[in-house]
Parts: sequence; C-alpha cells; structure tokens
Amino acid sequence: MSAPRAVGIIWCMLTVGIVVGALVISRSLQVLDGVNDPQVLEAVLFRFMVRAALAVMGLTLLATWGLEPAAPAGARAVGGSASPARDDAVTLPQAWRLITSSRQVAVFFLFLVLFTLALFIQDPILESYGADVFAMPIAATASLNAFWGVGTLLGLVLAGWWIVPRLGKYATARLGCQLILASMLLLILCGLVGQVALLQAVLLLFGLASGIGTNSTLCLMLDLTLPEAAGTFVGVWGLAQAFSRATAKLMGGGLLDLGRAIIPGQGPYLPYALVLGMAALIALAALRVLDAVNVHRFRDDTSRQLTQVLTTELG
Repeated sequence: MSAPRAVGIIWCMLTVGIVVGALVISRSLQVLDGVNDPQVLEAVLFRFMVRAALAVMGLTLLATWGLEPAAPAGARAVGGSASPARDDAVTLPQAWRLITSSRQVAVFFLFLVLFTLALFIQDPILESYGADVFAMPIAATASLNAFWGVGTLLGLVLAGWWIVPRLGKYATARLGCQLILASMLLLILCGLVGQVALLQAVLLLFGLASGIGTNSTLCLMLDLTLPEAAGTFVGVWGLAQAFSRATAKLMGGGLLDLGRAIIPGQGPYLPYALVLGMAALIALAALRVLDAVNVHRFRDDTSRQLTQVLTTELG
C-alpha cells in the first residue's frame, strides 16, 4: 500500500472518532439549550466532563490492550537476549548532531509548526464563535466539529487516493495550505453575514482543507525521515506537532482575550476576526516556508552525518 493511502486510512480512523465524539457531545448537551443560570450550567458541565474523562480513559485502555506483544521468556531471563545489538543505536549527542546536520530539518520543523498552528488556532474559539456571533445554542455549537470532521474525512480520502498520486506531495501540501488560508478568510466573512448554514458549509470546506493538508504533510514527513534513524526524526516531527498544537490552544484563547481588551464595546465579532485573521497569516507564512523544503538536500546532508555516526559507533 502506498504511503498516501496508508496515511489516509490511519487519519480517517482518527477523524471518525472526532466526528462520533462531536455528535455524542452535542446530543448529551441538548438538555442545556436555553439554560442561562451559571450554577446549573456549572453543575451539569462538571458532571459531563467527569464522565467524558472516564470514557476517554476507558477507550484508551481498550485501544492499547494487547497492542505490544509480550517479550519472550528468554528475553526476561537474567543475561538473556531477545535480539542482537542494534548497529544503528546512537547516543543523545550523536542524535543531536544528526538532526542538526541539515538546515532542512529546521526548515521542515518550522513548516510543521506553522501548518499546525494555522490548523488548530481556531479550535479553542470555534464553539464560542458560533454562540457569540451566530447565537447558536450549546448543543448546536458542539456539533460544529462534526462538520469539520466530515470534511476532514473527505479530504483525507481524496488526498490519499487521488490528489497526492496525481499532483505530488509538495503540490498537495501547497494546495492544503492555500485552502486553509481561504477557509480562515471565509470564516471571517461569514461572521458578517451571521448565517449558521454558511458557517457550517465553510467548516466543511475547512475540514476538506485540513484533510488534504494533513495527508500530504505526513507523507512529506515520511520522506524527510531516514529509515536507519526513524525514531530520531519521527520524534522531532512529533515534537513540532505537539508543541504547535499546545501553542495553538494558548494563542487562540489569548488572542481572543486580547481582542476583547483592546477593542471593548464593539460587539463580539472583531475579537474573533482577530484570531481567524492571525490563522490566515500563519497559513500564508507556512506556504512561504514550504517553498524552502528540499527532500534531496535533506537526504544528502543527513546520510553523510549518519554514516559518520555509525562508523564511530561500530569503531
């Protein structure tokens, strides 16, 4: 199976979970529609969050049960060895020299950070955007992620089975960033109209952009990984994504609060437009950085450094 299709299947399964979760949350919170008493809201939401946390823990245990096979008895015995020593084992200083041996590592790391920021900076403010600007009830705002998730599923399938094999990974990643940029601008514009149906349609487009961009970016990630040092590079790329997703949460909420502080008394729309506008600018920056990514240069630089590391290790 080709890499784009494998990535598409894996992320489709993840997105199915997001869609199902959004629908379950929306159905569970329907009892709060029309409730304005803060004490009632706090009590119901607290109980819901406790149940949701326990459900996530249970599903996580179920998903990982038996995933890692038990080690053979001989490997657990004192002095036993389940496999010969790995020739590609490197120390932390050697791994650091390896990942700093090519400027392309820093370039692609920056692209991953910017791409993920553009994708998730809207996440902490999306439901509030629906409630404050579009006057949507709680259950309806919780279902907004379902529209994004359905679009993401379509984008992942289209990218894995059709777009990436025909356009290539670079062109598809560029297309994904362009569509994310367009989606942020449309989210800003539909806030001026205030139509819920338009918001849902734009979120479907945004999900499509997310799926296309995610599939191609993950395929590029595999290209910028040496098989002999896969753990090292996958760890670096995973760090870029985890760091930027956490930063996106802080930036989204922080920019919304900043907008409310510097634009007081102008209604709820402008602070949200500030957050979405920042996401559009970050998507534009990701497009510029993507032009500097060069897989061939990465492989030439890091392969030479890896050869030196292995020579030192085996010597």
